[in-house]
Amino acid sequence: MIHSRRAFLMGAAALSAAVATPEMTRAAAALNAVAELKADWALATRDVAADAPRHALRLIHGRAPAGLEGVLYRNGPGRFRRPGGSATHWFDGDGLMRAFRIQDGQATLEARFADTPKRRTETELDAVVTPGFGTRGDARARVGSNDDANAANTGVMPAGDRIWALWEGGSPLAMDAADLSTQAFVTLRSDLKGMPFQAHPRRGPDGSIWNVGAAGDRAVIWRLNPDGGLNQAEVLRLPRASYMHDFTATDRHLILVMQPWLFETQATPIINGLVWRPEAGTQVMVLDKDDLSRRRIYELPGFFHFHLGDAWAEADGTIRFDVAAAEDPRFAVDGARVLVEGQGTVPGDPATLALITLRPDGRAEMTRSNAVGEFPQSDPRRRGLKRRLTVHTGGETRGRPLPTGLALQDWETGRSEGFTFGRHQVVEEVLFAPKPGATAERDAWLIGPSINLDAGRTELHVFDAARIEDGPVVSWAADFALPAGFHGAWVG
Repeated sequence: MIHSRRAFLMGAAALSAAVATPEMTRAAAALNAVAELKADWALATRDVAADAPRHALRLIHGRAPAGLEGVLYRNGPGRFRRPGGSATHWFDGDGLMRAFRIQDGQATLEARFADTPKRRTETELDAVVTPGFGTRGDARARVGSNDDANAANTGVMPAGDRIWALWEGGSPLAMDAADLSTQAFVTLRSDLKGMPFQAHPRRGPDGSIWNVGAAGDRAVIWRLNPDGGLNQAEVLRLPRASYMHDFTATDRHLILVMQPWLFETQATPIINGLVWRPEAGTQVMVLDKDDLSRRRIYELPGFFHFHLGDAWAEADGTIRFDVAAAEDPRFAVDGARVLVEGQGTVPGDPATLALITLRPDGRAEMTRSNAVGEFPQSDPRRRGLKRRLTVHTGGETRGRPLPTGLALQDWETGRSEGFTFGRHQVVEEVLFAPKPGATAERDAWLIGPSINLDAGRTELHVFDAARIEDGPVVSWAADFALPAGFHGAWVG
């Protein structure tokens, strides 16, 4: 059941006004200096003109639960438009790293652009010229390697006192976890410099970090130590050249889902070389972590996806994992352009959650739920192990982009519980934050930001996973809005 609290943030008459310093006022003015917005949701893809210095968020509801302390790092595109030329696809904006820090019952927010060669070139020219996933670019681009086009705008991976800003087509970009300053691209092995290190690394129960770097019909399989140092890297040939944004893993297996969106030509932008072939079906390749030459391929009907949930294996060897599945890639091709344009209708139906089952006898099944959702996430205490819960965004409707709520899907009971803010909020990815000393899946907080379209501000919300339908237990607000991000990491 999805609950709505229309008056959730309306009963705040006793709120204290925030004290704005001149520095904060200037930053807020820069962040809100945009052209006239064309749709109610267009605030979610507005341009950010400058970094935002760290400042206190204003408490607008509830109180921070005891024991909740940590940092939510979030990455996503922050600038799309320049006078001399603009990005035309949501995935091609400059990476803007954000940090929501919670300590002693209070929260702060800061945001800083990743200082990439792409951003430096385009700042100098005052034009977006670099080719990307859906942006053509032009002859002024300075691209001699993958990392010259690296927007560092998609994911986050904590690595000691650094965080890595991730982009699916190149190297991780190291940033200081304390102040978000950019350090350098990470070269894990000299002969693989610039090879893709995608935006969805997976940690195993032993702390090891696995990732994939897909490039056509080949992929680098990365295995890192818990501190981010390289343990092993191996290049594999894939059975098809499929667009692969994500992968998943059990404690013993890596799982690559190869959808029928296939690279058939080299093109600029990248999306122009992809062709949708649903009749080819979806292939699922399962690799043994201990011996990557041991693999098995399963067959499923064709579907489109960006994101997978964590996988697990049953005692009999059956593997299960969830996926946010759509009928076709129309959002990636056309919907993401609509978002940057700030007007128009997003084609197709939103993704829904489905559970994929891979049987030891070679059969594969896909069971669709009725839950509209994206950005599936699970309890980090159960990475690669049996679980029952997935938290995801929800509330998207046909024709209108972006989520308005969140929900928990229980794969054992089939029950979905959720909360919707309504059309005035754009809800971003939500992460599990385990309660200290607790072990049950529902002994966790669910934490994530939203964009309040009516108030023109970014908000941070914390839910209790045991009572998601009650709404947030605490919410804070900034004095300005940052654009919607993609993915994040909670460091508690």
